[in-house]
Amino acid sequence: MHTKTLKRLQPALRDDIGDLITQRPLPAQHLEQIDPFLFLNHHGPQVYPPHNHGLPFGPHPHRGFETVTFILDGMLTHQDSAGHESIIRAGGVQWMTAGSGLVHAEISPPEFLRDGGPLEILQLWVNLPPQLKMTSPAYVGLQRADIPAVPVDDGRVTVNLVAGTFEGVTGPVHSLTGVFMSTIAFKAGGKLHLAGLAERNVFLYVVRGTVEIGPDQVGAMHLAEFNDDGESIDLSATADALILLGHAEPTRAPLVAHGPFVMNSRAEINQAITDYQAGLFG
Repeated sequence: MHTKTLKRLQPALRDDIGDLITQRPLPAQHLEQIDPFLFLNHHGPQVYPPHNHGLPFGPHPHRGFETVTFILDGMLTHQDSAGHESIIRAGGVQWMTAGSGLVHAEISPPEFLRDGGPLEILQLWVNLPPQLKMTSPAYVGLQRADIPAVPVDDGRVTVNLVAGTFEGVTGPVHSLTGVFMSTIAFKAGGKLHLAGLAERNVFLYVVRGTVEIGPDQVGAMHLAEFNDDGESIDLSATADALILLGHAEPTRAPLVAHGPFVMNSRAEINQAITDYQAGLFG
């Protein structure tokens, strides 16, 4: 069984949003996407003081893709024009399908604004193929207890399974496009073998610690870009580590992005802008 080889490591670049510490590994100067994975913001880790202003992501539109948000620490309120609303706490995940278009806000709940506290969030954008760009919007909010924690290597590795199947366990999110999505926690000495990756693109970002991919080391806040080869990956960690790992079939479709809209042509972008301005996103 051939293993995938690393093409390059992409460091996350600092790009703060107000007082929100933000690192972004994708897109990058030499890497537009890892099809269908488009964008990752790593917010924090940081500690907010009492009586803070919270997250700055007030109402804004999206069309044509999905957002997957991991609340590693702290809490997050989600509200959208399709009527979904929830507060997700540490260890939880929210999966929003923007599809044909909606307006949403990701803000801090009153409790966090009052008391402050630690905050660390990952937000990943996942593209939709042309035939699903205009699918109906949807939302799933998961707390930590809703996400299966699958132990591997005698408990030295834990796969927190959000979407897809692993070791006979299926994650709570049914992806429209068969995306596998997880966070994976390693204790020192932990090893993990992932197979079934032929014809799939892998998204692997090291949140903290260092992991070894075969002979290569990937440090914290680095994204691993793989060559188009192999069908498996072997991971290990000499110290505690946490990674975000997803894999999916590529869309292999034209990509035209304009701010919060991701479509397949400039005409579709123009239509998205027109529809939003006409109030058609709710």
